[in-house]
Amino acid sequence: MPGTLLVATHNAHKTGEMRAILASYFDEVTDLTSVPGMEPPEETGTTFAENSAIKALEASRKRPGVLVLADDSGLEVDALGGAPGVYSSRFSGEGATDASNRTKLLFELSRPEVAAEPRTARFRCVITIARDGEILASFDGAVEGRIASAESGTGGFGYDSLFVPNGHDASFGELSEAIKNGMSHRARALEKFREWLAGD
Repeated sequence: MPGTLLVATHNAHKTGEMRAILASYFDEVTDLTSVPGMEPPEETGTTFAENSAIKALEASRKRPGVLVLADDSGLEVDALGGAPGVYSSRFSGEGATDASNRTKLLFELSRPEVAAEPRTARFRCVITIARDGEILASFDGAVEGRIASAESGTGGFGYDSLFVPNGHDASFGELSEAIKNGMSHRARALEKFREWLAGD
């Protein structure tokens, strides 16, 4: 299925990760920064699947004929009842940054009522594929791990420097891009998308 894939995001890190995994399937992998005036819709869903669908449908209506991929993803920490979840990118409140979100996460895990709890967590991703205002497919992926007691590594983005995937002693922030792209929640969802493309 050659042609253009529009990733419904302004996040250059996310686009880069997807481009690295999907470049061989499309002539071009671009994102909303290439579409003047296209702002992402308000994410009013209560699940990753709902927010992913909202973003995919909105972008596909504004770019007729173009295949659109939207994802919603985040971190679920068991000791925090699954938080930050769909609020991962704005966990620390209005004007949240990656750094402030990580600080907030470590603070929440240090509270006496949860400090002794296991720090098990997972990154989860749901991808929605749409064209012309119609959802064509959706795929999910997850990677299990734990939250470290301190940040390590400068790679990646978001909570990567705090998340240590199962089977590794290094955080996503320390692992090479190639290793992370082979095992991340987004990579696992994208692998299902690639299988769908191959069978389409």
